[in-house]
Amino acid sequence: MSLSTFQFSVSIWEIIIRGSIVYWFLFLIFRLILRRDMGDVGIGDFLFVMIVADASQNAMSGDAKSIPDGLALISVLVVWNVLIDWLSFKNTWIRGLIEPPPLVLVRNGVLQTRAMRKEFITKEDILSKLREEGIEHLSQVRKMQLESDGQLSIIQREKSE
Repeated sequence: MSLSTFQFSVSIWEIIIRGSIVYWFLFLIFRLILRRDMGDVGIGDFLFVMIVADASQNAMSGDAKSIPDGLALISVLVVWNVLIDWLSFKNTWIRGLIEPPPLVLVRNGVLQTRAMRKEFITKEDILSKLREEGIEHLSQVRKMQLESDGQLSIIQREKSE
């Protein structure tokens, strides 16, 4: 192992700029494309993330070959991630940009087809989730919504309703 393994082979500013550009590009892609998926990560989604990770590695690191280069790049990505989390915690406007609002899929036993189409969710997907929760009929659901984290919230109707 040579001494160059422990020295920067690329300017630290180049690493910061490359890492920041690729981070924000990927952030926008994931925010717009992989926004939600009924709380599950499918094989296609996992494969997509793996391919994107591999493809973006060269764009971020350029000719970086040393340990400090890699550590600096990882640090840039971590800083952006923590900063976005902190900003969205402190500011509701930023949170609104970063986290999608909940999406109502069923209201008073009626499927909300426009919302379902928007997220490519089928009636079968919804009925499957309801069965997992022990709910037999759509009429038993007051509200079912897809939360910003991809999880489902189901509020059942009262027996008297």
